[in-house]
Amino acid sequence: MENLEIEGVKSTYFTPHVKLNAQTGECSITGESYLEDTWDFYRPILNWINQYCEEVKDPIKFTFNLTYYNTSSSKCFLDIVKLLKEYQDKGGEVEINWYHPEDDEDIMEEAEDYKNFIGIDINIISY
Repeated sequence: MENLEIEGVKSTYFTPHVKLNAQTGECSITGESYLEDTWDFYRPILNWINQYCEEVKDPIKFTFNLTYYNTSSSKCFLDIVKLLKEYQDKGGEVEINWYHPEDDEDIMEEAEDYKNFIGIDINIISY
Protein backbone atom coordinates (compact mmCIF):
# COMPACT_ATOMS: atom_id res chain seq x y z
CA MET A 1 0.00 0.00 0.00
CA GLU A 2 1.28 3.45 -0.91
CA ASN A 3 1.61 6.41 1.42
CA LEU A 4 -0.50 9.46 0.67
CA GLU A 5 0.82 12.98 1.10
CA ILE A 6 -0.90 16.16 0.01
CA GLU A 7 0.98 19.42 0.39
CA GLY A 8 -1.05 22.16 2.07
CA VAL A 9 -1.81 25.24 -0.02
CA LYS A 10 -2.81 28.73 1.02
CA SER A 11 -4.44 30.90 -1.63
CA THR A 12 -8.08 31.88 -2.15
CA TYR A 13 -8.99 28.59 -0.48
CA PHE A 14 -6.85 26.70 2.01
CA THR A 15 -6.02 23.01 1.86
CA PRO A 16 -4.45 21.24 4.82
CA HIS A 17 -1.22 19.26 4.75
CA VAL A 18 -2.07 15.56 4.79
CA LYS A 19 0.34 12.73 5.59
CA LEU A 20 -0.90 9.14 5.67
CA ASN A 21 1.87 6.58 6.24
CA ALA A 22 0.99 2.97 5.44
CA GLN A 23 4.19 1.59 7.00
CA THR A 24 3.88 3.27 10.41
CA GLY A 25 0.12 3.91 10.60
CA GLU A 26 0.84 7.54 11.51
CA CYS A 27 -1.58 9.91 9.84
CA SER A 28 -2.09 13.65 10.16
CA ILE A 29 -4.12 16.52 8.83
CA THR A 30 -2.61 19.90 9.72
CA GLY A 31 -3.10 23.56 8.89
CA GLU A 32 -6.33 25.06 7.59
CA SER A 33 -9.14 23.41 5.67
CA TYR A 34 -11.29 25.88 3.81
CA LEU A 35 -12.03 24.31 0.46
CA GLU A 36 -14.35 24.92 -2.44
CA ASP A 37 -14.67 21.22 -3.34
CA THR A 38 -14.28 19.63 0.05
CA TRP A 39 -15.66 16.22 -0.88
CA ASP A 40 -13.28 15.93 -3.86
CA PHE A 41 -10.33 16.72 -1.60
CA TYR A 42 -11.24 14.31 1.22
CA ARG A 43 -12.51 11.38 -0.89
CA PRO A 44 -8.97 9.98 -1.54
CA ILE A 45 -8.20 10.30 2.17
CA LEU A 46 -11.33 8.37 3.16
CA ASN A 47 -10.53 5.76 0.50
CA TRP A 48 -6.97 5.44 1.82
CA ILE A 49 -8.22 4.90 5.38
CA ASN A 50 -10.69 2.25 4.17
CA GLN A 51 -7.94 0.46 2.27
CA TYR A 52 -5.55 0.64 5.25
CA CYS A 53 -8.17 -0.81 7.58
CA GLU A 54 -9.00 -3.65 5.17
CA GLU A 55 -5.52 -4.55 3.95
CA VAL A 56 -2.86 -3.44 6.42
CA LYS A 57 -4.83 -3.88 9.66
CA ASP A 58 -2.05 -2.44 11.85
CA PRO A 59 -2.49 0.20 14.56
CA ILE A 60 -3.38 3.65 13.28
CA LYS A 61 -2.55 6.93 14.99
CA PHE A 62 -4.49 9.84 13.55
CA THR A 63 -3.61 13.42 14.41
CA PHE A 64 -5.80 16.42 13.67
CA ASN A 65 -3.98 19.71 14.13
CA LEU A 66 -6.01 22.45 12.49
CA THR A 67 -6.20 26.14 13.24
CA TYR A 68 -9.29 26.70 11.10
CA TYR A 69 -11.76 24.68 9.04
CA ASN A 70 -15.16 25.25 7.51
CA THR A 71 -18.38 23.30 8.05
CA SER A 72 -17.93 21.04 5.03
CA SER A 73 -14.45 20.09 6.26
CA SER A 74 -15.91 19.34 9.67
CA LYS A 75 -18.32 16.87 8.05
CA CYS A 76 -15.38 15.11 6.41
CA PHE A 77 -13.53 14.95 9.75
CA LEU A 78 -16.64 13.35 11.23
CA ASP A 79 -16.56 10.77 8.42
CA ILE A 80 -12.89 10.04 9.19
CA VAL A 81 -13.60 9.56 12.89
CA LYS A 82 -16.53 7.26 12.04
CA LEU A 83 -14.25 5.11 9.86
CA LEU A 84 -11.73 4.91 12.67
CA LYS A 85 -14.47 3.89 15.11
CA GLU A 86 -15.64 1.14 12.73
CA TYR A 87 -12.05 -0.12 12.50
CA GLN A 88 -11.73 -0.08 16.28
CA ASP A 89 -15.03 -1.96 16.66
CA LYS A 90 -13.61 -4.68 14.38
CA GLY A 91 -10.56 -5.05 16.63
CA GLY A 92 -8.23 -2.46 15.11
CA GLU A 93 -6.02 -0.39 17.37
CA VAL A 94 -6.81 3.33 17.03
CA GLU A 95 -5.38 6.45 18.65
CA ILE A 96 -6.80 9.87 17.80
CA ASN A 97 -5.05 13.06 18.88
CA TRP A 98 -6.88 16.34 18.34
CA TYR A 99 -4.75 19.46 18.84
CA HIS A 100 -6.31 22.89 19.19
CA PRO A 101 -5.08 26.38 19.98
CA GLU A 102 -5.52 27.02 23.69
CA ASP A 103 -7.83 29.96 23.07
CA ASP A 104 -10.03 28.24 20.46
CA GLU A 105 -12.96 26.66 22.26
CA ASP A 106 -14.82 25.92 19.01
CA ILE A 107 -12.19 23.47 17.78
CA MET A 108 -11.95 21.86 21.22
CA GLU A 109 -15.73 21.51 21.48
CA GLU A 110 -15.89 19.96 18.01
CA ALA A 111 -13.54 17.20 19.15
CA GLU A 112 -15.61 16.67 22.30
CA ASP A 113 -18.76 16.43 20.16
CA TYR A 114 -17.15 13.80 17.92
CA LYS A 115 -15.96 11.90 20.97
CA ASN A 116 -19.41 11.84 22.55
CA PHE A 117 -21.42 11.34 19.36
CA ILE A 118 -19.28 8.55 17.90
CA GLY A 119 -18.25 6.97 21.21
CA ILE A 120 -14.52 6.86 20.55
CA ASP A 121 -11.70 8.13 22.74
CA ILE A 122 -10.06 11.28 21.40
CA ASN A 123 -7.05 12.83 23.13
CA ILE A 124 -7.86 16.55 23.11
CA ILE A 125 -4.63 18.51 23.49
CA SER A 126 -4.30 22.29 23.74
CA TYR A 127 -1.19 24.21 22.77
